[in-house]
Amino acid sequence: MKTVILGGTYNPVHIGHLMLADEVREAFGYERVVFVPSYRPPHKKVAWDIAPEHRLAMLRLAVEGFPGAVVEDCEIKRGSVSYTIDTIAYVASHYDVEGKPGLVIGDDLAEGFSDWRDPGRIADACDLIVAHRNRIEEVELGYPHRYLDNMLLPISSTEIRERIGQGRPFRYLVPKTVYEYIVREHVYGRID
Repeated sequence: MKTVILGGTYNPVHIGHLMLADEVREAFGYERVVFVPSYRPPHKKVAWDIAPEHRLAMLRLAVEGFPGAVVEDCEIKRGSVSYTIDTIAYVASHYDVEGKPGLVIGDDLAEGFSDWRDPGRIADACDLIVAHRNRIEEVELGYPHRYLDNMLLPISSTEIRERIGQGRPFRYLVPKTVYEYIVREHVYGRID
């Protein structure tokens, strides 16, 4: 099955993540989108010290009904810093993947791609897809890749957490099931 990997902290998952996944699936003909929530990403600090189980639960709720979506918890099960090359190898060995899997990288991370662990092996093991995250112009990756001509949605998990902390509205920035989970479980503090 033609498969693309979309990793992230998903803290929390929001409609921008889902829209990006839908666009990459449609644009490049992927049948399966493997969402991989990180335990502890090597490139950024996970804010608010939220238990990874909450992020995993919210992601599972968010992708219910999403065509071809799979939530893979291999990085959370590792329980430490996870590297993309290890996750690609895991997905390739545990899923029936037709050809190379795709790997989506936001343009905000693309500039530092050469500093990732084994960038050459990553580029050989998958089809790199760079998605616009916060700019229109293309960023040079230094390895063969394709650009996704995706819609820019000015939504970030950081801003959602800030809104929650300030008591500001956020209900329509996340799927309904995720909103209900955040409120019910007090994931980012009590919401009244």
